[in-house]
Amino acid sequence: MKKTLVTALLCLATLPACANPQPAGVAGDGRLQTIAALDVPRYMGTWYEIARFPNWFQQKCVANASARYRLQTDGTVTVDNRCRLANGDISSASGSARQIGGASSPKLQVRFAPAWLSWLPWVWGDYWVIDLDEDYQLVAISEPNRDYLWVLARSRSVTPAAYAALLARLRQQGFDTGKLQRTPQLD
Repeated sequence: MKKTLVTALLCLATLPACANPQPAGVAGDGRLQTIAALDVPRYMGTWYEIARFPNWFQQKCVANASARYRLQTDGTVTVDNRCRLANGDISSASGSARQIGGASSPKLQVRFAPAWLSWLPWVWGDYWVIDLDEDYQLVAISEPNRDYLWVLARSRSVTPAAYAALLARLRQQGFDTGKLQRTPQLD
């Protein structure tokens, strides 16, 4: 199962980055807006998946999806993703992330391919922080085409008011929030 998940995540990272037409409700040039700055050390730790757009590489994940980020001495980030499968097993995938731009850039790239393939540009997938509360407790992650969207939190649940406010901001960014699937956090 781990090999399947790693293969799936590798395939995601190889999808070409093509410009999308401007989504409905987005003013200006239609480009996805990120947060102004990301404090990467503060972002490290465990985040629980609250909701996501359905995607093929997580289709077997039924609950308890989470991501753990650890800053390395070389400035890269170790990424450990986990989820519970329908049979109760835990699926995991480990990868690496790197910041694109300056030290406070909210644009990262992630890869789940082996390190020896990291020189290939298509093994890296975009990981853009597009919404983050000032307390670093609730975040939305996407990529320039808006094909993928994750809502993560430091705790296994968020208040209905905080979630509704985030959804409103995501709609302003051109996301169809009706496509979001809530992720059960059972433990």
